Amino acid sequence: MQEDIIVKVEIDNSGRLHVTPEKSKFTHIYRTATEVHWENDKRSLYSPKPRDWSYLDWFLHIIGVARTECLTELKVNGNTEWINITTELKNEITKAQQDL
Repeated sequence: MQEDIIVKVEIDNSGRLHVTPEKSKFTHIYRTATEVHWENDKRSLYSPKPRDWSYLDWFLHIIGVARTECLTELKVNGNTEWINITTELKNEITKAQQDL
């Protein structure tokens, strides 16, 4: 299992959650049929705009798919950039990842 740092977590103008790894690329993640996609321009994994799931659920799903399907452990750290993410959501994500 390889590890990579999440350099950015962002909610874009369309309401999609983006998770940007420092080094890894996941160009074929769509093949997993998990609703997790790769955006080449942003170099990020992203979810659809949440319907039934929360942003926290989607974050955990994205990093879970990266772990199980792509054998890559993605982790936030003190240098992760948070864009359009509330302090509450940032704290929830950070705590949830520590509990994994």
